[in-house]
Amino acid sequence: MASNILSIGQSALAAAQVGLSTAGHNIANSATPGFSRQVVVQGASLPQNFGFGFLGQGTEISTVKRIYSDFLGLQVQSAQTTKSGLDSYYAQIKQIDNLLADPVAGLSPALQNFFSGIQELSSNPASIPARQAALSSGESLASRFQSLAGRLKEIDQGINSQITSSVNVINTYAQQIATLNDTIGRLQRGSGQPANDLLDQRDQLILDLNKEIKATVVKQDNGDYNVFIGNGQPLVVGVKTFSLTTVSSPTNPSKVEVAYQTSGGPVIVGASSLVGGKLGGLVAFRSQTLEPTQASLDSLATGLADTFNAQHRLGQDIDGNLGGNFFSATGASDFSVGITDPRLIAAAAPIRTVSGSANTGTGSISAGSVDAAYLATPLSTPLTLTYSAGSNKLSGFPATQAVTVTSGGVSTVFAAGTPVTYTSGATVSFGGISFTLSGTPADTDTYTVASNAGGVGDNRNALLLGALQTSNIMNGGSTTYQGAYSQIVSQIGNKTREIDVTSSAAGKMLSETSLAIQNESGVNLDEEATNLLRYQQAYQAAGKVMQIASEMFDVLLSLGR
Repeated sequence: MASNILSIGQSALAAAQVGLSTAGHNIANSATPGFSRQVVVQGASLPQNFGFGFLGQGTEISTVKRIYSDFLGLQVQSAQTTKSGLDSYYAQIKQIDNLLADPVAGLSPALQNFFSGIQELSSNPASIPARQAALSSGESLASRFQSLAGRLKEIDQGINSQITSSVNVINTYAQQIATLNDTIGRLQRGSGQPANDLLDQRDQLILDLNKEIKATVVKQDNGDYNVFIGNGQPLVVGVKTFSLTTVSSPTNPSKVEVAYQTSGGPVIVGASSLVGGKLGGLVAFRSQTLEPTQASLDSLATGLADTFNAQHRLGQDIDGNLGGNFFSATGASDFSVGITDPRLIAAAAPIRTVSGSANTGTGSISAGSVDAAYLATPLSTPLTLTYSAGSNKLSGFPATQAVTVTSGGVSTVFAAGTPVTYTSGATVSFGGISFTLSGTPADTDTYTVASNAGGVGDNRNALLLGALQTSNIMNGGSTTYQGAYSQIVSQIGNKTREIDVTSSAAGKMLSETSLAIQNESGVNLDEEATNLLRYQQAYQAAGKVMQIASEMFDVLLSLGR
């Protein structure tokens, strides 16, 4: 019986030691990321039948259990990947928002200054200083376009670098998870007990992985974690990993794409498959905000250049030559002023078209435009064109030049000196001159086409150039240059605020789920201090039991002497 009491005391002493070690382990790791508190699971040993009844045989430890909720763990992972993705997106879009909306560095002040220079030119078209000022303001506008495009390009290159870094981090996490799968499997199969600390490490790696990319975990019957990303692409299967890599986009060599490494080579993963986490945020920002912004800025640059050039070509320079292209642009990055001599800035149209003061019909002809052919045969005297209602034709064209009338895409050539058919909407061209017919003239109505000699001091074309500032000629004729830019700024600003608000909500969700799992799995130092006292008292009591058993055994031995 004394030996039985000793055995019971030994089991109690061992249980108290395990309890003390577990409580101490919890306290030591109270600040360890991902650590789940552990508790001792013990029960009474099988009792022994002594005939008069069953006597207890002490206690035994069945396992040391970690307190962890898979459900709460999944909630934290989901909240983490959402929050990380939004934070990544916001950090990038905030740069563009600050850039475009800047009252000094943005495009708006440069546009305003440029057209102010054009307005100044229209007030004094013959002034070389005014022309030089307009040219300089154009160069400032070009510089601003180039600066904005360059900054967006820098952000784009930064995205490439961050994507590459994130892919490397993801591959590292995948390898570590696979290694832990192997280690945990071997230890648990050999002992039949859970490898608590390694399980915590693996779950923490899954959480860290979700900071980079949304990951789906499928737990296998043997305890392994299989990890998938995107639309089900495996990243970890048991002890095997499947790596991501980066490649140049086949449509844009300067753009880095995420690819899935296969035996047949890398396969590009679509942006829609890369969601959540830092990587998902970067990819979403690039496809949804950065690239559309670059395209919109390019469209504004080319639209401004094309429309301003079209009007500029209708004028003449200080020497009476035809106006050329003021701007050169195929996008914002190469937007530039195409002329260097301030004398080449057109100030007036070289051709004027005037309806007769006695006309009674609704017919009219547009302000004439010219091309290079006009320089070879400029008008020496005005042309007076007369309409005949009986034949529906205009007469009075030069006797030495054929006339082409284009209507509905069909061109008809009339011999030199012959009347031409009047068709509303048709374009009439001859000798490098072209104008458009409109309305319905009355019989004998007249129209004059004259060379604008002395146009250097004429400000009509400069006024028309200045009027472009307030003309709805962008985005399909729905807005002005400034309006088109304001739309870009507004879209970025609205998206920035949307991401900011959504990120705040996601942050609150992450805090709440993190608190919930902390309440479930976290270490409470007060509770562990209480456990230490309890296990200490149990240890002391177990020692007392063993002391009494030893004394009883000594009594039995003395009786035998």
